[in-house]
Parts: sequence; C-alpha cells; structure tokens
Amino acid sequence: MNVRIGVALPSLDQPDPRAVVAGARHVERLGLESAWASDVIIGDGTPSLESVVVLAAAAGATSRVRLGFGVLVLPLRPVPLLAAQLATLQHVSADRVVLGVGVGGFPESPFWRASGVPPGERGRRTDAALALLPGLVSGARTDVGGVGVELAPGATRPPILVGGGGSEAVLRRVVRFGDGWLPSLTTPAAVARGARRLRELADGRAAPTITVGVHTTFGPPSTQDDVLRDLVGHHGMTPDEAASVVVSGDPPAVAERFAAYVEAGAERILVALDGPDWMRQCELLAEVDTLLR
Repeated sequence: MNVRIGVALPSLDQPDPRAVVAGARHVERLGLESAWASDVIIGDGTPSLESVVVLAAAAGATSRVRLGFGVLVLPLRPVPLLAAQLATLQHVSADRVVLGVGVGGFPESPFWRASGVPPGERGRRTDAALALLPGLVSGARTDVGGVGVELAPGATRPPILVGGGGSEAVLRRVVRFGDGWLPSLTTPAAVARGARRLRELADGRAAPTITVGVHTTFGPPSTQDDVLRDLVGHHGMTPDEAASVVVSGDPPAVAERFAAYVEAGAERILVALDGPDWMRQCELLAEVDTLLR
C-alpha cells in the first residue's frame, strides 16, 4: 500500500525535557516518514510544549524525517512572525516542513481567552493567514494590512494540509488554499465521503491533486478506556463515535484498521501514541508501517 506513516512527538504531558529530541531521533531511526508536533496550549497548567520550538529541536536532531505541524493553530499567530518562523525552519531543516493548519480547538480555554482572539473569528483569521503565508514564506513582497513586508531569505513553500472535519467550509478551505486535507479522529467512511467531495470541488482547479490524510491514535488495549473517556469528555464525541476511531491491538490488527483508511483514500496517517512507553509504541508503529508496505 502507498501510505506514509507519521507520529506525533511526545510534546504533551511530558515532564522529561529530553523526550522530544530522543523521540525525533527514534522516529528517524525506525524509518517512519515524519515526526509531528501538536499545537495545543490550554493555559490551565496542562503540560504542553510550543510546536514551532518542538520542530526546531527535532530539526537539529535529525537529517531525513519530515517535520509536520499537526496542526498549527493559525488564528493565534501573528502572520508576519509565523512566516519568518516557518521560513527559518525550512532553512535549518533543509525543506522538511509539512504545514498542517487549522482553526484550533478549546476556544474557551484560558490561553484562548488571554490571546484576545474572539472564537467567532477563527475561520476568518485562518483564511486571512492562509492567503498571506505562501508569499511571505517565499520572500515575495506581500501587503499585510497596508504594509509591504518582504522577508529574506525566502524559503521553499511547505506543503499545506488543512485540518478539520468534513464540513463544507473546511473542504472549501482545502481547495482554496491547501495541498491536502488532514481530518482528525474520524472514520474511514467519513474520509471516503470527504475525498469524494474534494474531487468534486477541485474540478477545474489549477492544481487539481489534493492529498488526503487522517490523524488518529494508537495505544495498547490497557489504555483504551482512558482514551475513550477523553474523547467523550473533551472532544464532544458520543461513546459509539469514540469507539469507532480508537485504534489499539497488536501490529497486524492495527495495520488492518489503518488499511481501511487507505482504501478510503488516505495517503498519510498521522498517529498520536497512547500509553506509558512512547518509545515502545513507536517501535510497534514501525512494525505496522512495514506491514502496510
């Protein structure tokens, strides 16, 4: 099967400051395609490392693995500063960045409220940022609020994957601004529906090819109940919905679950690892990757 497997680095709930660098090296050593950073800062004392810094550390510790944002919350970022960070990250990583973007979750969290960004403006701010970022990152002189901004040196524009569900607004954002779609915690059937709709919307687009990925989880059976409770309590899923997207078991069982996403149209699977032993779960994921090749 033609699928790329990536893994979310241990940047959440991790008290060990060495975990990110060690994790990135482990991902590369195992031959997985990409290492990703989550961009979830709640501001209530929950441990969470900032995603741009996480990927900068990963870039310095590796030489081959792709480095992805899964996904970067655009409404919270000043666009010119973000563009400079992305261009710099492209330079220091030798063009390994994959830019997953989204409107962000947890808009009632302390971090969101302190940022001063009204939750109702998330979509508009995301679209505005996506309209400006490619030009800014590449070094083109770009009008930002009436001011011409030209960043140097320019960098290669990273592929843009738009996160979110399968709503019409998200899919149209993919077609307008993106190179791919990266829904999170969804079913193979929903991926297939979204992929069909993207093909319809992209008909006549200058760059018609849109890649499809999915962001899911993988952990040992002992963690399944905790993951289900988190999805129901913090992500608004029903118990049945949560059970349909949680992936656990041995590598052959997980490969079978992932194969269903590939058959639905997914070309990339980004995996958040559950359980106390992140390194071991990463090794099991590499076995899954081998089974899917």
